Amino acid sequence: MERINFNVPPYTGKEITYISQAVDKRKICGDGEFTKKCSAWIEEKTGTKKCLLTTSCTHATEMAALLADIRPGDEVIMPAYTFVSTADAFVLRGGVPVFVDIRPDTMNIDEKLIEAAVTEKTKAIVPVHYAGVGCEMDTIMDIAKRHGLMVIEDAAQGIMANYKGRPLGTFGEFGCFSFHETKNYSMGEGGALLIRDEKYVEEAEIIREKGTNRSKYFRGQIDKYTWVNYGSSYLPSDLNAAYLYAQLEVADEINHARKACWDRYYERLLPLAEKGRIELPYIPEECEHNAHMFYIKTADIEERGRLIDYLDKQNIHAVFHYVPLHTAPAGVRFGRFHGEDRYTTRESERLLRLPMYYELTVDLVAYICEKVKAFYGGPAC
Repeated sequence: MERINFNVPPYTGKEITYISQAVDKRKICGDGEFTKKCSAWIEEKTGTKKCLLTTSCTHATEMAALLADIRPGDEVIMPAYTFVSTADAFVLRGGVPVFVDIRPDTMNIDEKLIEAAVTEKTKAIVPVHYAGVGCEMDTIMDIAKRHGLMVIEDAAQGIMANYKGRPLGTFGEFGCFSFHETKNYSMGEGGALLIRDEKYVEEAEIIREKGTNRSKYFRGQIDKYTWVNYGSSYLPSDLNAAYLYAQLEVADEINHARKACWDRYYERLLPLAEKGRIELPYIPEECEHNAHMFYIKTADIEERGRLIDYLDKQNIHAVFHYVPLHTAPAGVRFGRFHGEDRYTTRESERLLRLPMYYELTVDLVAYICEKVKAFYGGPAC
């Protein structure tokens, strides 16, 4: 058996063709033909007012922090079980991450604990839709409305996923997607900022274009562009966008293939879960996930380590995920944890991610599941 990688970036066959087209047109910098096509596709698919393709989800979140006018001392409520970029974007503005415990079932922020963390310094709530499973957005939006807070969705893993039929990333003022090579759709490094309210669009374009009104110039709205505000270079190359567009064209096909693998994992590992040997992912009834990942939970961190080592010997690359941010040196320095860490650390130490990617075959999923079962004592368990 050849080694089964944890991730293989998606590839449909048209990526090189589209990149060549971009090169032939001699338009390879930001906001070229394919950048516009990707943005238009996301706007149509999600119904968001404006989508701006960015160089990463990190940069999309940084833009959201700028648009939200995060200032030194402003507090931003978020889970500690997330990637560092969720916090970094606000720390760069002098903001203070206030970490709240997660739900053990979905690994998302516990919506019931958010309101108690709100202070007079709170500026925003940042829900993270872990594994493409939506947070309890009705409750979160209600809290935000009553306290006058902004909501910035970290939907890095959430494209093509929904909460009560509404796409993730479209609830808050801003939503942030990732198109990193580990995501369902990839441009190598890249992301997107979704903007719900038109009043933020012009400012977002200026920030994204190095603080200039260059976007208005290219639309013919002004006869020259100039420096009008602070900003940076958040535009991806059109070569990256060309790679991504080849996948967005067949997004439903990719989504269907991933879900088929996810379902097969769940079906084959359910007997282990029913015997109490592992736990499987939980999908709330109101959520439609996107099969971004398939994970299991072991008894504890020691068992997880043994299982990772065992699978590695079977040529299967399985991995654990985030180390909670509040336990990291920067988390201690820049943020604080509100309340009790009942689940964040404990559940993070049990979670193990199995291989999941577009080209993963039914036979490979079956092999992985059989090896997981073998670790726990075989089919009879």
